[in-house]
Amino acid sequence: MNFDKPVSRQQTGCDKWDNMKHIFGTSDALPMWVADMDFESPPSVIEALRQRVEHGVFGYTMQTDEYKQSIVDWMKQRHGWEIEPDWIVFCPGVVPALTFAVQAFTRAGDKVVIQPPVYPPFHSVVEDQGRELVLNPLKYENGRYSLDLEGLEQILNNGPIKMLILCSPHNPVGRVWEHEELEALIQLCARHDVLIVSDEIHADLVYAKNTHTPLAKLSGDAASRSIICTAPSKTFNIAGLNTSNIIIPDPDIRSAYQKTLEIYHVGTISALGSAATQAAYTGGGEWLDELLNYLQGNIDYALDYITKHMPEIKAYRPEATYLLWLDFRELGMTKNELSDFLLTKAKLALNKGTAFGVGGEGFMRMNIACPKDMVVEAMNRLDAAMQEWRSSSKKK
Repeated sequence: MNFDKPVSRQQTGCDKWDNMKHIFGTSDALPMWVADMDFESPPSVIEALRQRVEHGVFGYTMQTDEYKQSIVDWMKQRHGWEIEPDWIVFCPGVVPALTFAVQAFTRAGDKVVIQPPVYPPFHSVVEDQGRELVLNPLKYENGRYSLDLEGLEQILNNGPIKMLILCSPHNPVGRVWEHEELEALIQLCARHDVLIVSDEIHADLVYAKNTHTPLAKLSGDAASRSIICTAPSKTFNIAGLNTSNIIIPDPDIRSAYQKTLEIYHVGTISALGSAATQAAYTGGGEWLDELLNYLQGNIDYALDYITKHMPEIKAYRPEATYLLWLDFRELGMTKNELSDFLLTKAKLALNKGTAFGVGGEGFMRMNIACPKDMVVEAMNRLDAAMQEWRSSSKKK
């Protein structure tokens, strides 16, 4: 696969490129914000979609046995997790899946824990439904993030918590949680009867020497109190097809969740989403391996460049995802000054760290899932802006 090949996404209704003017107020920037990739999807996916389009009929579509088996096989082959086809519940996306989980298992006023800085919808899916958001911020020590399990224990001891929404692997900090961390988390939640909804959408985008562990794989306790949210969208760059697969081992939890989906009539997969997902999971493995090598190269280039040329910026090496979590706090800028600096001086459209909640101020998120030439250009732009900043700082 030629990941260096440029693919123009302009004038395709692309959120990252075509919506930049509306979001950032300019079209004169490199869009490295929305978490999708500027690469073509795997050949197996494109061919399956071509065949499906040529069929010409796009009526109501069911989740076939073959569709579910492709997910079962993928989980076993890539993650060593043996699941049953009946555990799989379709949802049009992981964020809707989180929303429906909050609706199904909590009531107005119930408390839900999240661990910021974290993907912004984690906040809104709780607060927008009248639930009480409880923050258990990650610990940041010596350039590495970890779960604050002591802080979580205090939270659980201080009052009833209904649910914890876990990001695994974590967006934006890129951590792959270790067995010991997850086991300790499960023990705490089991002791206090807390349901865990685990967003594992980045599970396949894990780099060498790191291993993602599906939460429900850990133990019977884990399986009996968890909802695992998966999707092919990030892995194979098919987010626009609105397909996710929610894996729920416990039959009672699964039944309650399905009843909520039925209320909103969102359980029907699209013909193209079904074809793309099955083709991705049955024929996309080799493509994914090549992708991970390419992304690792982009990460290495960006981090090496920042270390050598812009030491004021601290860059955390992600263990997973294609997102860099960049620490600009040494520049001493306010959040508005930092955003303006990056947009007007560096001409880069990045995600504001403050959008990810507590612990995000002074940080920005950069998406490097693009041809390397774009990463090189981004580093050059950022370097030039930093040189200008140093020069102006000396004059003050």
